Amino acid sequence: MPAINFFEEDISFKPKQKAQLRRWIKDTIVAEGFKLKELNYIFCSDAYLLQINQQYLDHDTYTDIVTFDNSEVEGDIVGDIFISIDRIRENGAKFKTGEADELHRVIIHGALHLLGYTDKSAVTKQKMTQKEDEYLAKRDF
Repeated sequence: MPAINFFEEDISFKPKQKAQLRRWIKDTIVAEGFKLKELNYIFCSDAYLLQINQQYLDHDTYTDIVTFDNSEVEGDIVGDIFISIDRIRENGAKFKTGEADELHRVIIHGALHLLGYTDKSAVTKQKMTQKEDEYLAKRDF
């Protein structure tokens, strides 16, 4: 049974409109030609995500998201996506997008990573941003 789960580590945070979020994420995955198996979103603090970034990626910087692809079968989506709510709040204010829109952008950004999109170069980052915008425009909540 496909599942999208929301967890929290070291903070108290519950996303709003969970059913609509799940449907939107699943629709994005299906639209890209993949099959959802299990996707876990773990909301945490800057400090918690920094520790993950250091331990697993050898990066000593704050970030808004770290995505782990646990898929074993091509075309299946299984993953863990860690999101810093501290970064979401700060970036939402900084870019004047608001917390909810920034959260949704980062949520779909993580899913897009699992779907094969990257953001390591200017060209791939531009494509990733276009895809984020495309799927954000499809939200109906």
